[in-house]
Amino acid sequence: MRKHSILSISALFLLLSTPYAKAQTPSDSTAVKQQETMIEEEEPKQEEKKAKKIISNVAEHIKLHGYAQAGYTYKKCGGNSTNTFDLKRTLLWANAQIIDRWSFLFMHDFNSQVQEFYTDFRITRNNALSVRFGQFKNAYTLENPLSPTAMETIDVYSEGVTFLSGCGSDPLFGVQYGRDLGLSLFGETNDQKLRYELQVMNGQGINRKDKNKNKDLILRLEWRPVKGLNIVASSQLGKGHAVDSSVYNPDIQLNEDYTRNRYSAGLSYNSKAFNIHGEFLQGRDGDAVSIGGYVTGSVAIIPTKLDLIASYDFFNFNRDLDMDQHKGVFGIQYWFYQKCRVQLQYVYKSAYATATEFVHDDNHALMCQVQFRFN
Repeated sequence: MRKHSILSISALFLLLSTPYAKAQTPSDSTAVKQQETMIEEEEPKQEEKKAKKIISNVAEHIKLHGYAQAGYTYKKCGGNSTNTFDLKRTLLWANAQIIDRWSFLFMHDFNSQVQEFYTDFRITRNNALSVRFGQFKNAYTLENPLSPTAMETIDVYSEGVTFLSGCGSDPLFGVQYGRDLGLSLFGETNDQKLRYELQVMNGQGINRKDKNKNKDLILRLEWRPVKGLNIVASSQLGKGHAVDSSVYNPDIQLNEDYTRNRYSAGLSYNSKAFNIHGEFLQGRDGDAVSIGGYVTGSVAIIPTKLDLIASYDFFNFNRDLDMDQHKGVFGIQYWFYQKCRVQLQYVYKSAYATATEFVHDDNHALMCQVQFRFN
C-alpha cells in the first residue's frame, strides 16, 4: 500500500512539473487575448497602407485639368438685337502617364460632348518621334491646336480658322470643334527649334465613322529660331463628305463627296510686354475658293494683370460669290489668378450669313466672359 502511494505521489509531481501540463494563469490568458487583438487591429492597418499606396501611385500617374468659360453677349444684327447669358465651355480632362514613353488622355466638354481620347507613345529615346492614335485636334492652322484659354478673343479663333479647320461655321463639315479621328506622327528636333506633325485623319469630324473611302492628309511644320518666335506652315489635302447644304457653297449638295484642300502660313511672337500672331489662309471646297488672313495681339498695361486686346480679321468665304467679311475686335482682359481672367470686348463685322443668304450689312456685339482654369 505504501509502495503504491509513493508511486502515485511521484507521478503527480512529474505531471505538475511538466511545462505542457502547466495550467494557464489569468495573466497568461489576458496576454493571448491582447496578442490576438493586436493581430486583428494590424490587418486593417496593413490594408489601409496598401490602399494609400495604390492611391498615391494613381495620383502620381494621372493628372486632372479643367476649365470653364461663361459670360454675357449682346448682339445687334440685321435690325434685330439679342442678349443672353451663355456657358460656352466646361471641359475636364485626365492625362494618364502609364510609363515614361506611353500616355493616355481623355477630355469631355460637359457643355457638349466627348472631345478627345487618344494615346501617345514615344518611339525614340528623345522627342524626335512619337505616335498618336485616337481623336484629337487636327494640326491645320496656327490657331486650331491652341486652347481657347490661351486665345485673346472671346469668340476664340479667326473667321478663316473657324471655317477651314472644322470649328463649326462650315455647314458642309458641321460642328467638329477642330477635331477628328486618326493617326499622327510628330516630334521635335534641332534642340526643339523644329517641330513637325503628319496626320492621317478620317476627315469626318469627332465621334463619327468616315463616310467616304478617302482619308485626309495634314502636314504641319513649326520653326522656332529664337525664344518667343514661332513660324508655322500647314496644309490639309483630302475629300469631304457634306453633312448639310451650305449658303457659302450652293453647288455642293447633302451627302456629296467633294475635294477639300487647305493651306496656311503664319507666325506668333510672345513676350512679357506683348503677344501677337497672324496668319494667311486659303481653302478649296469643290470649285469654290476661300481666302483670308488675320492679325491678333495683346499689350500688357499692367504686366501679368491687365491687357489691351485688338484684332483685325478678313475672310472671303467664296471669292466667286463676293462673300467677303471684315471683322474687328477691341477690348481688355484682367487676370485675377494665374490662368483665370475676366474679358470685355466689342466686336464689329461687315457681313453675316443666314441659312439662305449672305448679307453685307454691319453688325455689332458686346461680349463679356469669365474664365476659370486649373491644372
